[in-house]
Amino acid sequence: MTGGTEEQPARVVVADDQTVVREGIVMLLGLLPGIEVVGAAGDGDEAVKLVAELAPDVVLMDLRMPRCDGVEATRRIRAEHPGTQVVVLTTYADDASLFPALRAGARGYLTKDAGGDEIVRAVQSVLSGDAGLSPSIQRRLLERLSDPEPQPATVTEAPDGLTARETEVLLLIADGLSNQEIARKLHVSTATVKTHINNLFAKTGLKDRAQAVRYAYAKGLARPPAG
Repeated sequence: MTGGTEEQPARVVVADDQTVVREGIVMLLGLLPGIEVVGAAGDGDEAVKLVAELAPDVVLMDLRMPRCDGVEATRRIRAEHPGTQVVVLTTYADDASLFPALRAGARGYLTKDAGGDEIVRAVQSVLSGDAGLSPSIQRRLLERLSDPEPQPATVTEAPDGLTARETEVLLLIADGLSNQEIARKLHVSTATVKTHINNLFAKTGLKDRAQAVRYAYAKGLARPPAG
């Protein structure tokens, strides 16, 4: 047995909150060589739980899901179960979806128009230590690297013990975004945004959004609009 070269199929968990989409992906994967679907999750919390129970090789992760979104689930899986890789499979290829997912630890990123062979390649790539990115995502990354957008402020260390996410929420408040707009931009629920705001207010002693904007300017996290 040990002398054989036959590879074991990649054990995969699918996470998507839309039942029809999730079942369709599971059905497609069942037809692909080298992949064995071992579980399916309807949200990020369930995905993390299945990873703990089943120790799959790869999770195919949707991004916009209730309770726990794909970015947070990816972050938790990579922190708690580093033996499991994450490939994002989503409808969205915009920067606000792509870069948080990659920063959270996703090694692959595909859009849902990917074909079966593309999914197989991405799974095989991440398991061999490479990135599993669709051609369009690779182009997007190259465009971003060759023409980076100027950042309003580079924060090397957030003040008052703010987490990276709390700082991100603070900057969006300073940009004038509402809770609903912040939730859409970060692909989280408004309840999650409110929790981040309550936490950053508690840490900084701020009482309202106007104070938060002044705080962001005073700490050099954001710049007041010109003129």
